[in-house]
Amino acid sequence: VQLQASGGGLVQAGGSLRLSCAASGRTFSNYGMGWFRQAPGKDREFVAGISWNGGSTRYTDSVKGRFTVSRDNAKNTVYLEMNSLKPEDTSVYYCAASASGYYNRRADLYDYWGQGTQVTVSS
Repeated sequence: VQLQASGGGLVQAGGSLRLSCAASGRTFSNYGMGWFRQAPGKDREFVAGISWNGGSTRYTDSVKGRFTVSRDNAKNTVYLEMNSLKPEDTSVYYCAASASGYYNRRADLYDYWGQGTQVTVSS
């Protein structure tokens, strides 16, 4: 699976962005998907995940109520809608695919990764 993340940018605190991750190469609907982020000098952090059919989602506590993960299997795309953004959300955001069909908080359990998209939130 090849993953291409997009939609990052510079936004003021309180603003919104929608990240997209387009997949190609294999049957996208078989894969669980995760969104991770990594700030300079920090470990890669799980942000949100969604199961192969969208029936199950999970979020890290710091984004609950502000971020929403969704997917459109007909378009081979997973989304991360980010609202009420805070400066501490500033990171490079990555999408990842797991052949298990489910998400996981552990980055090492994903099989494929996108290239990352920068999100910068100014105060």
